[in-house]
Amino acid sequence: MTGKVYLVGAGPGDSKLITLRAVELLKKADVVLYDRLVSKKIISMIPKKAEKIYVGRAVGDDTTHQNTTNDLMVQYAKSKKNVVRLKGGDPIIFGRGGEEAEFLKENKIKYEIVPGITSGIGSATYAGIPLTHRKYASSVVFVTGHEDPEKKKEIVKWKNLAKSVDTIVIMMGLSRIDVICKQLIAGGMDKKTPVAVIQNGTTPKQKMIKGTVTNIAKKVKENKITPPTNIIIGNVVDLSETIGWK
Repeated sequence: MTGKVYLVGAGPGDSKLITLRAVELLKKADVVLYDRLVSKKIISMIPKKAEKIYVGRAVGDDTTHQNTTNDLMVQYAKSKKNVVRLKGGDPIIFGRGGEEAEFLKENKIKYEIVPGITSGIGSATYAGIPLTHRKYASSVVFVTGHEDPEKKKEIVKWKNLAKSVDTIVIMMGLSRIDVICKQLIAGGMDKKTPVAVIQNGTTPKQKMIKGTVTNIAKKVKENKITPPTNIIIGNVVDLSETIGWK
């Protein structure tokens, strides 16, 4: 008999956006393995009896940390512990939840996946940007701006995205925003297409700067924007002037 692992999304930053199911599991957890972007308020919800282990990774850190996280999940589950693997945002949307579920399956560990509000949606909504809108955007795509460094070449075809989708949400792409925008322009995107960069979305430290695909990289540097950020590209960005509420 083994314990069970719960791959849980903590939401995009605002602690009030965590799900009831996530809170329920935290209260019952024996062990919580948590990421860098989980807020302190959510960490404070973890009972004192539970063991808390930080397994977060900062930008530029060695990617082998994931092996340690995988091993810890299996180790504690085999010790008949209930393990919450707590991730910022949603566990599946660029959160390696799929990979972790595969690993647990291979090791015959029971698991459950609990969705969370991904930062791409949460930060846009808090900034007054509707990712879809009947007049302006009938399609949206979520893209990582930072692919697996072990890949021999990029899979994301930025030039193809330029004319094939109305709204582009880029996560973890700040360091490459200049290159990405140049590729989108090369793919035929209008140079006046609006762009928003949202830093620390849904938190009291939320900050947004706006520009176009031609000047946003410069504005990022001028405003000293740093991760975590989400980049929103498309005409819906301009709606923040009308419906922004934070």
